[in-house]
Amino acid sequence: TVFLGDVGRPDLAQKADDMTQEELAGMLFDSIREKIMPLNDDVIIYPGHGAGSACGKNMSKETVGTIGHEKANNYALRADMTRDEFITEVLDGLLPPLEYFGFNVQMNKQGYISIDEVIKSGTNLMSPDAFEIAANDTEAIILDVRHQTEFVQGFVPRSIFIGLAGGFAPWVGALLVDVKQPLLLVVEKGLEKEAIVRLSRVGFDNVIGILDGGLKSWKAAGKEIDTIDTIEAIDLAKLVEPGNDNNVPTPTIFDVRKPGEFTSEHLENAKSTPLDYLKNHISEFPSEGDFYIHCAGGYRSVIANSILKSKGIHNGIDVLGGYSAITKTDLTVTDYVCPSTLK
Repeated sequence: TVFLGDVGRPDLAQKADDMTQEELAGMLFDSIREKIMPLNDDVIIYPGHGAGSACGKNMSKETVGTIGHEKANNYALRADMTRDEFITEVLDGLLPPLEYFGFNVQMNKQGYISIDEVIKSGTNLMSPDAFEIAANDTEAIILDVRHQTEFVQGFVPRSIFIGLAGGFAPWVGALLVDVKQPLLLVVEKGLEKEAIVRLSRVGFDNVIGILDGGLKSWKAAGKEIDTIDTIEAIDLAKLVEPGNDNNVPTPTIFDVRKPGEFTSEHLENAKSTPLDYLKNHISEFPSEGDFYIHCAGGYRSVIANSILKSKGIHNGIDVLGGYSAITKTDLTVTDYVCPSTLK
């Protein structure tokens, strides 16, 4: 598999569980050399994954390219690369595969519930009172799938945000992990079926209820609402750059993009804490004093903030517009390094 700036992960071949990563990487080398490299330079590539995907480490955000460009710029397609060099470089910095991958493989082998049954059982509309009881008396996670701009303004306490408008299903699989996890949904009216179907695509078939009327009905019932504080990138710049009040400490900023995105370019002094493995770094977030979280455009940072809030950490502030907005300010960022040149 060839992407723009990278190649496929060699550690996801589930049927080859008796082989090492190194052996699988060697097979990938052979495949690329025998089937990809002989292709004409003008052959067009439409990558199946791009920047931010868990299926690679240095993928470009571009959506179309050519074999010739990849031969010239993709670290894994260097003509003079030996097999051993390829194995070393393609495995270097590769994060562990997401846990839900294995669950999905087992489901594909053993069978699963029909989508019609999943939709029927999942479309269980609950009143605010019934929804609250289910949230308190079961092990269900409240999953809010609205847009992040709506979520930050108000949500059911302890909700996890993963919006339908972003990389919904992969992030559900990456962060919730257990496909048997009971779920309670907060979803915009008319999108209930879509949410259930997209959850099912990564094996999450255990939706036990949907808040009837959405957050509007929750508010009308007088239930408690939580929010996430936000800040514009230009206002963050006033806190960070020289010239601010010397009595104000430099703010702590967490970048939840993937390691390859961070390495390519990042805000100086920001801490790289990839969303994929946030659960392993909860203790690194301060329990007192404001801190700031950003991603590339504002989707993943809200996910991170919602998870932290569900863990009792309420002092995170979301940077609106993420790194894209940060680059339009005077904040100091590192020199850009093309993902294709990273190892």
